[in-house]
Amino acid sequence: MSEVNTDLSLAVLIDADNIPYANIKGMLDEITKFGIPSIKRIYGDWTKPTVSGWKPALLEHAITPIQQYSYTTGKNATDSAMIIDAMDILHREKIDGFCIVSSDSDFTRLATRLRESSKLVIGIGEKKTPKPFIVACDKFIYIEIISKLRNSNQESGTINSISTSAKKSVVEYDSIDNGLINLIKSTIDDLADDTEWAFLARVGGLLNKKKPDFDPRNYGFIKLTPMIKSLDSEFEIEERDVENKSIKHVYVRIKK
Repeated sequence: MSEVNTDLSLAVLIDADNIPYANIKGMLDEITKFGIPSIKRIYGDWTKPTVSGWKPALLEHAITPIQQYSYTTGKNATDSAMIIDAMDILHREKIDGFCIVSSDSDFTRLATRLRESSKLVIGIGEKKTPKPFIVACDKFIYIEIISKLRNSNQESGTINSISTSAKKSVVEYDSIDNGLINLIKSTIDDLADDTEWAFLARVGGLLNKKKPDFDPRNYGFIKLTPMIKSLDSEFEIEERDVENKSIKHVYVRIKK
């Protein structure tokens, strides 16, 4: 993924009805990669025992609970409350972006509307999240990946590499299929210079725009570079020195 401005002010809105509370720390850690969570609110009917597990996490992470009673069976009043609050924040607060934590497709139009107002929209939800909501976001992160990283940290004490046979025996990752390889190739073609090399950071950024839920961690790799290196039958990698700096720029091209 291309570099982002981590000083952005973000509003984090969490749907307590269909998001598990176990990975709240991991979710907030992900959000801080994109900006500062200036507003943190969670919505639910706190009189119900089904959301009681959230209560300790609210105190620990300074998340403001918003009470929303279920007026009618079968109707999700929580969704409506989140949408109303999001629009109020959009027009009244100095916010650069929103993080909508939910697996509900009801937030598709909200995400689209916020992006129309030039706001960054990050979605976090389970893999069961309907595609329309995923593609309506600038970036979508699966909770299952956050959970895998948390489990890997507990087992190994590091996240330098999650692509090992030992960890793959514990968790299952998505397979890299021909569709993804063709998407990477077309993205490289879009950005390649006259020598057919493309700056990998820009490739990652464009991949996220084309496929908001693209994440190397879905496939067992902590970063894009090792993922591309693993596909050495399809791509070539070149690391170039940067003048007066200790870092290297990574370039990629399609192998002939």
